[in-house]
Amino acid sequence: MDLKISQCFISVDDHDRALAFYRDVLGLEVRNDVGFEGMRWVTVGPPLQPDVEIVLEPPLADPNAPEEDRRAVAELLAKGLLRGVIFTTENCDATYERLLAADADILQEPMDQPYGVRDCAVRDPAGNLLRFTQRKG
Repeated sequence: MDLKISQCFISVDDHDRALAFYRDVLGLEVRNDVGFEGMRWVTVGPPLQPDVEIVLEPPLADPNAPEEDRRAVAELLAKGLLRGVIFTTENCDATYERLLAADADILQEPMDQPYGVRDCAVRDPAGNLLRFTQRKG
């Protein structure tokens, strides 16, 4: 079997804030921006990986969901308990400095991990966990 990752999904509560972060801070390309039934999906991806996309989706992509479910998902999102993405970078420290300069919500400064990477961690504007790893040696 020839399997490749095509898309992953991250819930966001404000697409414009998410775009300012993923496009303007991280440098991802906007590949699609679609509205449907009062909701919005924006697809972004790394310029060097045209076949990989991150879909920034509404927290609960169901226009008929009960308000109770909407509140529960919003609370999970605010706590950073829904999804996350791990990015690789050539230079973890430079990536961290860029995130710091953009006032990102820093969770972990760059540090060497025992499993062979140097990494740092932030939360995106919606609260999702993002890690940036640099392979060692």
